[in-house]
Amino acid sequence: MVRLGFIIGFIALLGALLSGLAAYRVHDQELALDRIALARAIDVHASLVQDRLTERELLARVASGLFRAPSVIKPNMLEPLRSAIYAFKTDFVVAGWVARLQPNEIAAAQAAIAAAGFPNPQIRGYDDKPINPADVTRPIDVLLDLEPRSNETKALPGRSYDQDPVRSAMLSRARAEKRTVASDPVPLIHDKGTVGIIVAAPVVPEGAVEPAGFVTFSYELATLMLTNDDMSLFAVALRDPRKEGGELIANQEGVVSTRRVAAEGPAPSATRTVSFGGRDWQLAYYAKSNSVRRAEQTAIIVAAIGFAITAMVCGLFGYVAYNNLRLSREIQVRIGFERRLTAVIDELNHRVKNILAVIQSIVTRTLRHGSDIDVARELLIGRIHAMSNVVSLLSESQWQGVKLKGLFEARAIPHADRIAVTGPDIAVSARAAQSLSLLFFELASHSDEGLSLVGKHPHITANWTVTGEQGAEVFHFRWEEFNTSEATRRPDSDFGLILLDRVAPEALGGTAKRFFTDVSYVYELTAPMETVVDMTERDRTDKISAPVRPSRS
Repeated sequence: MVRLGFIIGFIALLGALLSGLAAYRVHDQELALDRIALARAIDVHASLVQDRLTERELLARVASGLFRAPSVIKPNMLEPLRSAIYAFKTDFVVAGWVARLQPNEIAAAQAAIAAAGFPNPQIRGYDDKPINPADVTRPIDVLLDLEPRSNETKALPGRSYDQDPVRSAMLSRARAEKRTVASDPVPLIHDKGTVGIIVAAPVVPEGAVEPAGFVTFSYELATLMLTNDDMSLFAVALRDPRKEGGELIANQEGVVSTRRVAAEGPAPSATRTVSFGGRDWQLAYYAKSNSVRRAEQTAIIVAAIGFAITAMVCGLFGYVAYNNLRLSREIQVRIGFERRLTAVIDELNHRVKNILAVIQSIVTRTLRHGSDIDVARELLIGRIHAMSNVVSLLSESQWQGVKLKGLFEARAIPHADRIAVTGPDIAVSARAAQSLSLLFFELASHSDEGLSLVGKHPHITANWTVTGEQGAEVFHFRWEEFNTSEATRRPDSDFGLILLDRVAPEALGGTAKRFFTDVSYVYELTAPMETVVDMTERDRTDKISAPVRPSRS
């Protein structure tokens, strides 16, 4: 059982180690796969954003290259470009023509705006306050035409961008660098409009040094850079170029808002830089799911499955092994029982042979030639009865021995009522019991010959003592018949004499003597206790009769 427990414990430990190792490997693999998948998704998104920005910047360049006009203040300046700019199918909000007007061109510009059908042709500031032409001393940038025209956009032409810090800075840089320039994020169309980015491409007439104006395109920031769907692995944010530590994010409806990046807040999983309008834009990507926690959860699931499988294997192995062990024990018990049964049968055969030999000897000696048949019959019946009695007593004690006083029962010894028995209550061995039972019968059967001289039946005493130190004890037995003399007592038979003088003493390994006193007949037997008790025989019998137990594994 200890070995089985050790094996099951070893299997459980091995299963736990393998489950832990598998969970560790799965944790690392899941973490690596999540990071690879996230990095690839970010790279794909950044590449798409860059392609989108490049396409829109190319549109501005193409539009500025196609822009040819004899005068910058001609009405419907974008009409020749309408088919070209719509052919790109880009998602711009408004495309516009911003002319750089000299002070003396303001009146002509108002007339052109009115001729184009816009409701408010007056040149005014970005706050819609009219500009006094007499106050204009340098060129100003004014929106003269736009696409598409709607109720919301028709009111925009005539506005000057000089007072708008974002648009004015964009146009100034485009004029100075002679290339396409993007603005900072700014509300489009009106102050509460959608947040977006404006890109301006300068239009430089042939042979001129300064641009005559700018073709502008405005785009919603959400669709331009911050687009991501519900199934995306990340949320994208744009680092706000207008202030340090700010980010622009878009919700599902495309509404852009600004948030402050806290120092203790979560760091972005990755950052990517894209180019648009002559400047770099930094995109921050935040993973929507915690890859570390997800890897830990997956590892826990794998470990739990491993532990469950280990428990099932241990339980199944334990169940099978226990059943095999129980079956093995039952087989061992059966084999032991069969061996014990064989030993018992052998012992029984041995004892039966001994009893039969004794009975054979009794019959032969009793029925010797010339014996009185009546006397011989009585002696034979009594002797066999004595043997039967001792065998019954031995069977009741499982051949563990017989109490010495039990041999003096009336059913086995004649005139038992006249015998006074004294002595310690000791248990004699089976061999000693057989010899003593016959001995007591022989002594008692010859004490009833007739009356004594005083007319009394003999009075008999049987006593025994044990003397000596432990390990060397000696058994002393004394039989004395009072009111008996050599003349009145029936003489012992040949078998009785052999039994009294030789058989019984030799069986017990002792000596015997018999004699008459003035008033009694005495028989004394002395033998060592180790043969009277015979512990070797008792141990053997006890071992045979003990229940069979399986050996411990």
